[in-house]
Amino acid sequence: MGKQFDRIEQDHADFIAAQHMFFVGSAADTGHVNISPKGMDSLRVLSPNRIVWRNLTGSGNETAAHLALHNRITLMWCGFEKRPMIMRAYGTARTLHPRDADFASLNAQFPPALGTRQIYDVTVDMLQTSCGYAVPYYDHAGPRDTLQKWAEDKGPDGLSTYWADRNQTSINGLPTHILDTDT
Repeated sequence: MGKQFDRIEQDHADFIAAQHMFFVGSAADTGHVNISPKGMDSLRVLSPNRIVWRNLTGSGNETAAHLALHNRITLMWCGFEKRPMIMRAYGTARTLHPRDADFASLNAQFPPALGTRQIYDVTVDMLQTSCGYAVPYYDHAGPRDTLQKWAEDKGPDGLSTYWADRNQTSINGLPTHILDTDT
């Protein structure tokens, strides 16, 4: 049976910290709902109702486009290795780009990474846990370094070009604001 909480308890934060992967869900009024897997060292629980997630350059930029319209977001973790649990954090998020005032201080929560394109500052208004008994076991073989190497090969100028060519709109044509000059 699922349980709901109005905050992230220490047991929840410990579960989140032990996971190697999480999923992000967002949507606009119309078009496709986006669910995206995330990994690497890209998420921090800062307080009982605050999570920051650093988003690295990828092939799409759906979350930024969706949050520009509606700032609702869902983060989900699954216990693949030991503890059979599914946990979802429901809330709202503020998108920060490297040009924004709070970006540098929040980005400093993470190890340096070329290719960082946004930080999402998530306010959690509800956390829900459920059993996860049907989630299969998976062994974690280790992190991938492919995205990091890809970004390093592109370099800052190549990443800017990639953002201009591939990250300015969602798959439904919504703007992501990645290259806007106004905050």
